[in-house]
Amino acid sequence: MTDFSADKWCFVCGVDNPIGFRQEFFEDEDGYYTIVEFKREHQGYMGIVHGGLTATLLDEVMARLVWEKAGPAATAKIEINYRKPIETGMPIRFTAKISNVRREGKIYETIGKAILPDGTVAAEAVATVVCVKR
Repeated sequence: MTDFSADKWCFVCGVDNPIGFRQEFFEDEDGYYTIVEFKREHQGYMGIVHGGLTATLLDEVMARLVWEKAGPAATAKIEINYRKPIETGMPIRFTAKISNVRREGKIYETIGKAILPDGTVAAEAVATVVCVKR
């Protein structure tokens, strides 16, 4: 059986993971967010963040929002639209909001965005996040 317990080794938020991002997440009037400054080792093409890492951060911010609101949760489906390249070395704001709740609070539809310092949306995502039992 899969164990959905948090053990501080998550690649994105785990404080014990020596090669992870160790991200902190916050909530404000606009929703849930984290800010990441990607380094050279996060690039795909020269100076451009690897799209898989953008996807990883979008997945995390959306699933983590549901986890905070409803308990253990995991992404069941995610769709990402990449709009602009993300350059390394600049702070990128990853945001999430809940857009719909179904099946008595067991299924959440979420919207995520990767936002450049000038406010331009570099990537946006929609995800279905489901509550899971521990």
